[in-house]
Parts: sequence; structure tokens; C-alpha cells
Amino acid sequence: MSMLMRAPRACASWFWDLEDYAPPGLRSALVAAARMADVLRKHELLEPRSLEWSWFIPGSGGAPASTRLHLLGQIDDEQVFQRVQKMRPVGYPEAVAGDILVVGNGAWFDEHGVFRREYQLVELTVSPEELGLSAEVSVHHDIWGPFDFRGHPHPEVHRRNAPRLAAALRELEAVLGAEAEPGQPTNFGRAVGYGVDEPVVVDGRGPDVTDQL
Repeated sequence: MSMLMRAPRACASWFWDLEDYAPPGLRSALVAAARMADVLRKHELLEPRSLEWSWFIPGSGGAPASTRLHLLGQIDDEQVFQRVQKMRPVGYPEAVAGDILVVGNGAWFDEHGVFRREYQLVELTVSPEELGLSAEVSVHHDIWGPFDFRGHPHPEVHRRNAPRLAAALRELEAVLGAEAEPGQPTNFGRAVGYGVDEPVVVDGRGPDVTDQL
């Protein structure tokens, strides 16, 4: 295995309600994103390159604009906050930034132990929503579970990668001072504890979901 197939929906996700961690708003969201990205970078799961978000008009809904900001330094640098504010779409002076997706590469090991990099291996999203700060980590590849998307077992891939994700999730809980809640299950998997749940196995194989990729 050298090429990874990516599911259109998450194989597993973990959600944090961060109301007790920091107040809502863009600046708090950037600080939380920076702290979480530091943990994911430590485990070589996400090296931030850019931020992506859509704009919303309070009380009216979405503005017809989305933005990508290339990172030149730390996510929580004051210049990043100022740059986000200045990128507000012309014609929508009341627009505010929505959920912020941290984009970058992550590293994984194939069945031979070869170290490889993959774009958006792990996704980190932080919401500055005024109702309360929150964050989510999600994965869209089959390397975190015991079976690939074709239903074939891949124990070496699972053994080399799943513990790294689990360690990062535990550390994130410690940094944030809050336990992660499992996200909604999809046809590609669901989160259980700090990993991806094992699917129903028939004759030693999991489900083949390649027709949904």
C-alpha cells in the first residue's frame, strides 16, 4: 500500500466542547487550534500549512465566500488574527469567520514500515461560534482501522498507525482539560474510545465500501 484512498465522510471523529477552556470568538479559536496543532505535529499527524473557512453574517446565514490563508508562522500569532479580519469579503462588513479548518500534511507507515506523507491525513477544525468554542479531529483514511476500505485485514498498517492517533487524542484531552466525545458514525466507520471501531466481520473480512468512495 502506497496510495491512500480517502473517504468523502469521516471514518471517525472526536469532538470537544471547549466552553470551559476559553471564551468563544476568533482569537480563542486560533489559540485553541494552535495548541491542538502542536500536539498533532508532535505525533507527526498534522503539519499546518494553511487555514480555510467560510464567512457568515450573524442573523442572516452564509456569505457567498470562503477563504484560504497560507500560514507563515504560528496559528495564534496576532498577525494571523489581523489577516483573517482583513480578508472579510468586500460587501459584507458584518461577516464573521465560521469553522476554521487547519490544513496540512501528516505522516503514516505502510505495511512495510515505510514512512509516507499524506495531505489532510488528520483534519482539525475549531469553531469560534458565539454559542461556545468547540473543536473536532477527524480521519478519512482506512489506516486507522483493522480493515481497509475493500474489507481486507491489514494488521501491520493498523498496528503501525492506530497507536499514534490514540496517543495524540489522549494528549489532546490532557491539554484541553476535557474528554473527547465520539462523532456521528458514517458508512466508513465510527469512533470508539481513541480508535476506529471494528466493523461486522464475515468470513474474516470487513465491509467493502469502495463503491462509496
